[in-house]
Parts: sequence; C-alpha cells; structure tokens
Amino acid sequence: MDNSDQILDACTKRRTFAIISHPDAGKTTLTEKLLLYSGMIHAAGMVRGRKGRKAAASDWMAMEQERGISITASAMQFAYKDVLINVLDTPGHEDFSEDTYRTLTAADCAIMVIDAGKGVEKQTRKLFEVCRLRKIPVLTFINKMDMPGRDPLDLMNEVESVLQINSFAMNWPIGTGREFLGVYDRIKKESLIFTKVSHGGAQKAEIAHVSLDNSDIKNKLGEANYQALVQEIELLDMAGNAFDREEFLAGKVTPVFFASALTNFGIEPFFDAFIHLAPSPHIREAVASDGKEIEINPVETPFSAYVFKLQANMDRRHRDSMAFLRVCSGRFERDLVVKHHRLGREIRLSRPHGMVAGERTTLDFAYPGDIIGVINPGVFAIGDTISMTGGFNFKPLPQFQPEIFARVNPTDVGKRKSFDKGILQLTNEGAIQLFRPYEYVGEAIFGAVGQLQYEVMQYRLKDEYGVETTLTSLPYSCSAWLLGDFKTYKKTSTCLVVQDRSERPVVLFSSQWEKQYAITQNPNHQLVDILI
Repeated sequence: MDNSDQILDACTKRRTFAIISHPDAGKTTLTEKLLLYSGMIHAAGMVRGRKGRKAAASDWMAMEQERGISITASAMQFAYKDVLINVLDTPGHEDFSEDTYRTLTAADCAIMVIDAGKGVEKQTRKLFEVCRLRKIPVLTFINKMDMPGRDPLDLMNEVESVLQINSFAMNWPIGTGREFLGVYDRIKKESLIFTKVSHGGAQKAEIAHVSLDNSDIKNKLGEANYQALVQEIELLDMAGNAFDREEFLAGKVTPVFFASALTNFGIEPFFDAFIHLAPSPHIREAVASDGKEIEINPVETPFSAYVFKLQANMDRRHRDSMAFLRVCSGRFERDLVVKHHRLGREIRLSRPHGMVAGERTTLDFAYPGDIIGVINPGVFAIGDTISMTGGFNFKPLPQFQPEIFARVNPTDVGKRKSFDKGILQLTNEGAIQLFRPYEYVGEAIFGAVGQLQYEVMQYRLKDEYGVETTLTSLPYSCSAWLLGDFKTYKKTSTCLVVQDRSERPVVLFSSQWEKQYAITQNPNHQLVDILI
C-alpha cells in the first residue's frame, strides 16, 4: 500500500464530530456513553453524581467536575467497532459560545442533543445556525425519553419549524417516561427492546430484537398505547420525509434518533447508525498567498493542519500550554518539521499527544480528521496554519465582540507576576479578551461574552496560579471594532476607545442606542461586531 492509499484508507475509517446542545440536555453523558460502548471505560461516570461517584471522563477541569457542566471543549480519540472516532465535546453554556464555535470548525459533522421534555432551546438554535453557516451536517439525538416529556411528533415538528430543516425519524420510541421500553428501527423494520443491567446506566443495556407485533410490547404498553404507536409509525411511513444521505451531508435533512443516554436505551443503535451516516474527512477551503481561494484535498495534499484551541495547565505536573491541531491533509509523523505560516519559519512538532479527558498518549502518526495536541512554547496562536508546503492559510476563525466588561486585579500585590502569567495564558486561549486604553497607558480591561467566563477566570487564577482576585464591573454593554481613520472618528460622550491584543481600535458603548447613534454620526467609518 503506497502513501496515498494509506492516507485514503485512514480517512475512510475516521469520523470527526462535535456534540452540541443547550446546557443540561445530556451532551456530556452521551460522550461518556461513547467511551463505555467503545470499551475505553468499563463503567460510565455520572456528570452530576452524588459524592463517591465517578466524574465524567470528558470533564477534566476541577470546576467542571464540581459543577457538573462542561466549561472547555475537550477532544478525545478512540476506536468504535471498525472506525476511529475523534469526538469534540463542547461547552453547552452560551457564555462559552466562542470556544464552541472555534471547536465546530474542526468537526466534519455534529450531533445535536435535545431534551425530550424541553425541545429546541435557545443555545441549541444558536449552535445549529453555526453548523448551517459552516455547512456541517447534523444528526439529532432526542434524549431523556425515560423521563416525562413532550409528544415525539411535536418534537419532530419543532425541529423542522424552529431550525428550518427537514427531519427523518430513523427510529421511533416504544413508550415514553417510565414505560420507555426501546425503539422501533424504521430502516430495519424491527423493534429493539432494552433491559437495564446496572444502576444509572453504568453498564451496557441488553437488547432484544423482536417484531413490532410482539406480545410483550402489547402487554407492557397496553392496547391503547400500542395502537397509537402503530398508527404513528404508519403515519411516518406514509406522510413523513424521505431520507437521502446526500441531502443529509448537504445539511438539508437531519436524521432523528430517540433514546435515553442515562439508561443506555437506544444508545448502541444510535452509535452504529452514526458511524455509517457521518462523513469522513473531506476537502477544506483555504486562501493562497496570492489571495485566491483554493481547496486542500485530505489525501492528495501533503500534511497540513490548523490550531483551533489552546489550553493551559491540563497537566499540573508540567504547567504547560497545549495547542490543539485539526489535521486537514496528509500524514503526520512524530518530530515532523513543518512551516509555521504566520511566523514564516520552520518548527519541529515533537511529543505530539492524543487526548482522553486530560490524559496524554504520545502519537507516532496521525491522519486527516485527527485532533492532536502539541506543547506550545509560545509559538502558536488560535487560527495558525502549519503545513509541509506553505503558500496558503486556512480561513481565519471568526472573532466576536464581548458584551460584559470589567477590571480584574490581584488582591495581593505581591502576586502580580503570577497574575500576569495567568492572564497571558487565559487570553492566549481566548477564554477572556484583554483590552488596553487606545490613546494612553492605563489599566487593562477584560471583556467576556457572559458572566460565567469571569467566574471561571477567577477560579482558574486561584486554582492554577494561586492568585485571589477582585472584579470591578464597568458600565459598558456592547462594543465594536472601529475600521477607518481614528483621527476623524466622532466619539460619543460615554464611550471608551480601547485596543485589543492586536492593537486594533475597539469602541465600548454603554448601550445599543449609543452604538447606533455612533454609527449614524460616523458614515465614513465601520463599527464591526464580527471579524472574519
């Protein structure tokens, strides 16, 4: 097998995807069950468990394990049956939407987790729109069918009406709530009845494959519920959308699965269907040095990758920073010397790592779709392109303006050096944005999308750098990058002009009204919310 055949074979076997959802829909639990069913762990941890239970493997940060939420995106790689999975578990909380957006750029498809009791929620809609813009195909996983929830047909209709996408039920729930017995596989025309074998879904559920007219189903559901089930399936067959994989890959239809991640009912059939539906790594768009758009073929183009995430202190013993790279083309080998496009020099990628919940495994090679971690000695920034050939850059990751601003200072002046080191790491990661006065030397201002980012910032400064801090809120609620001649810009009375880390002018406003007024007063300038 020559090199190109080897890369093609590796691409065919890889599935790289992100899991997106509104907070508490069960996203991290689903990730945990992937590890369980792949054999990576022998007992699934509880995301929000009682004292003594395992913490979720994908939540490595201490604050995540304490609160039971995902704060940072985590990357894991493992084998599932005949494919190699690269899963990107993203923060569900909207305060960390920037981290989620950057992570989605590294995914080839997404699993959208929806709470059966709540339907399509606010953050789900936002993240789905990101997938639509990036042309990322989406599978829908309707979770918590073991709990009291909404009618499955209503949930399907809401997915279509709110997200403006066609849906196709790959399976259909047999019972709901306490009577949730399993699912009817509409493709194979058979019923899958599950049996719980452990408390809290710590072990795989047993599956019985039976026909829809099985007497046990009728007895457990009761005649009325059984007839309703049969009628719903007939209605879907007659009036529902047809499923076409090409339409799914084009983002025009989402396959829908019903299940309970907690009890494992419906989990294995979902994973089995996913590895056949989800796309392999494909062509990526880039911009050549002459400004022309080009395509990077995963098999034919020599090694290339880009940085989509930085994370400090994942290994407390070394206190280092890790750069996460999405491999886009070619074969990566340990100690490979590559061109760093932004710096214009060559670097050696030594000690590359694969990641599972903060645990590092040294990699000897990697292929398109893989996520690798390399130690960042201060040379990587989010969005950097590296390759064997040079001459192009993958399209930049969008930057968003924050909405909450504050000053943060160490309570102990003697801790200033540790504070500055921590701030440098956190701003490099994109966890928080740093601004300084534009026209004079002054105290730094920090910007965030949501208040929880400040809580995480203060927590990590204390936990990782031993620095207690005080936070002083500032009276600004929106901002924009200023494009145009600063000397001719007419400032409003209560705005503040600052500069970001790239020394670009940013205007902070006290209200949306003030921002709109500034736009009308400055027709020769642009106030931009998103930089692409």
